Amino acid sequence: MIRRSLHQRARIPALIFVAGLVAITAMPALASGTFQKTGSMNVARIDHTATLLSNGEVLVAGGDSLGGSAELYNPSTGSWTFTGSMTTARSNHQAVLLQNGKVLVAGGGSVSNPLASAELYDPSTGVWTATGSMNTGRSNFSLTLLTNGQVLAVQGTSAELYNPAKGTWTVTGSPTSPVGGPNAALLLDGQVLAIERTNSTPSQLYDPSSGTWSATGNTDVFVPNPFVFRLPSGDVFVTGSYASGAASYANVALYDPSTGLFTLESGPCNCRAYSGALLQTGMVLVAGGYITVHALPYNKTESINSAELWDPSTQVWTSTGNLNTSRGLESITVLANGQALVTGGETIDKQTGHAVVLATAELYKP
Repeated sequence: MIRRSLHQRARIPALIFVAGLVAITAMPALASGTFQKTGSMNVARIDHTATLLSNGEVLVAGGDSLGGSAELYNPSTGSWTFTGSMTTARSNHQAVLLQNGKVLVAGGGSVSNPLASAELYDPSTGVWTATGSMNTGRSNFSLTLLTNGQVLAVQGTSAELYNPAKGTWTVTGSPTSPVGGPNAALLLDGQVLAIERTNSTPSQLYDPSSGTWSATGNTDVFVPNPFVFRLPSGDVFVTGSYASGAASYANVALYDPSTGLFTLESGPCNCRAYSGALLQTGMVLVAGGYITVHALPYNKTESINSAELWDPSTQVWTSTGNLNTSRGLESITVLANGQALVTGGETIDKQTGHAVVLATAELYKP
C-alpha cells in the first residue's frame, strides 16, 4: 500500500521570484511533443480538481492539507495565486464549469463518509458560496454539464440534477444497473453515457428529455475509474487501469453511439493510475502512473514519467516526451492555447519507497 508523506515543496526553478503568494515565471518557448516545468502550486495536492475557466485561467481546488484551499494558474505568466478557500475541505470531489462562468464543486470525502454538500466559485470575486446539497453523499462520482445548463450527478444506481437557477438538486431516474467513478461523457445528441466499470453489466445512457436511463453496450473489459472522452467523431474513448498481483494492466474500449457497442483497443502501457486528457488535436494524451518492480524481499511500486499519444485515425499508441517528474494520480487540463497543464499527484521516492505529494506543475505542447 502506498504511504503518503507530508507536503514537500518543490525546488523553485531559475527565473522565478516570489512576491507574497504569487510566483512569476519567465516562460521560454516549448518544443512540440515535450513537457516543460512551469510554476509550482503554493500547496502540494492530490485528489484535487482542475477546471479551465472562461478567462483561460485554471482553478485548482482541494486535495490539500490546508482545509480546502484553492489557487489559480495564469498561463501567460506560468504563475499560481491563492484565491478564496472552499467552504468545506474536499478531496475526491468533482467540479464543472457552468454556463454562467461559475464553477460548481460537489461531494468528495471518503467512500465510507462521502459528502453531500456543494458550493460555487465566482471567478469575478474569487469567493466560494455554499449552494444546495445533493440528496446523496458522493465521492469519486460523475458530474456532467448537460446542454440545458443543468448538471447530472450519478453514482451506483442513484442520480440527481442540479439547477443553477435555483441552486437545488432534484432526484432523477435511476440507472438500470450500477455505474461508478468519474466515468460519464456527454454525447453529441445530448444524452449521457455512464460506464459500468466491472464489465459484468451493460453501461448506461441517460436521456435528459425524459429523465430516464437505458442499458447500452458492455465494455467487455475491466475499466475501473476510467478516463472517458468524447472524440471529435462522436465516439467515446474509455481507458482504465488496475493492478493484479505484481502486474499492472491498462485497458481501452471505444463506444460507437450509432450502434451502442464497444470495441476493444490496445492499452497505453503496463501501468496503472496514469492520467489522461483529450487534446485539441483530437489525440488522447496519457502520462505518468505506477508500475510494480520485482525486487527482494518484496516487490516495489515506482512512479513513472513516460507519456503516450493515441491517434483516433490509426488507433495506435506512440511514445511522446517524458514528464520532468515521475508522478501518478495527477490532473491534466487542456488550456485554451492547446497545451496541457499537469498538476500535483504524487511521486514515489525510490530510496524510501514513500509517496510524496507534489506541488510541481508542467506543460505539454502537442
